[in-house]
Amino acid sequence: MTTAADRPAGLARLPELLGLIRFSHTLFALPFAALATVMAICTPLDGATVAVGWRPLLGILLCMVFARSTAMAFNRLVDRSLDGANPRTAGRHLPAGILSVAEVTRFTWFCGLGFVAATLLFLPNRLPLYAAVPVLGWLCGYSLAKRFTAAAHLWLGVALALSPLCVWLALRGWVTTADLTAPLLLGGAIAAWVTGFDIIYACQDADFDARSGLHSIPARYGVVGALRIAAGCHAVTLVLLAVLPWLAPELGLGWLWWSAVGLVGGLLIYEHLLVSPNDLQRVNIAFFHVNSTISLILLVAGGLDCWLR
Repeated sequence: MTTAADRPAGLARLPELLGLIRFSHTLFALPFAALATVMAICTPLDGATVAVGWRPLLGILLCMVFARSTAMAFNRLVDRSLDGANPRTAGRHLPAGILSVAEVTRFTWFCGLGFVAATLLFLPNRLPLYAAVPVLGWLCGYSLAKRFTAAAHLWLGVALALSPLCVWLALRGWVTTADLTAPLLLGGAIAAWVTGFDIIYACQDADFDARSGLHSIPARYGVVGALRIAAGCHAVTLVLLAVLPWLAPELGLGWLWWSAVGLVGGLLIYEHLLVSPNDLQRVNIAFFHVNSTISLILLVAGGLDCWLR
């Protein structure tokens, strides 16, 4: 049996730590931060486009990576007992003994401090620094939310929706409320989208959540009701994406964006066809493959539309 003393130390543990937080799934959130970056740069501010060098762009990338890594590592820490009791998650790094609590705790602190440092050293104004701790508090709070509210899915949705708003404020500063229309609409679409697919994902644990006293939409309303609520969330997503060009005409979104919204609508329908109350075997396909495709489609279409207008 391998003991803690037998394990490699230092950077040799990095692959395990990245596996712990499913680092590759940063793909869900990063495209929206990138899209908000293009929108913020291309949208005129006081009659001129926003000049951005390499430092703010690197800062945004570091902030996104560190923020998500902090939240995921914290989630694995506080949920390790629940993960160990759930057959679906018992093989995760902490309950399986692949990583120790001390290792994950150090990694969580490192990522959290890295996030704060990135806001201080790379971003062009102090708003992100002032908001760094509250933002991290909200991101990590999701891991505790299911212990007291079924709105935990919406909590996660808002957490990811913070990315375009934070990018906008980091690059443009606080100008006027009207200037925030675009990131708020994009953020609302993201919040509804993430809430919906998190509800679908949670259907796998409906029985476990109910037995364990955890709050979730599937545990409260059953899988059938949860899938209907998820579909409603995704309908809201499409509405917000569709009205974005009208309510934020300064973005210059055109036919590429409309085409992307149509594709996203088709993918969301496909996602709901993949799962049913009696067959949740394809939840992972819906969760990982379809959703990563959606975020990339919106990034490419929205980015090109703004850039080439």
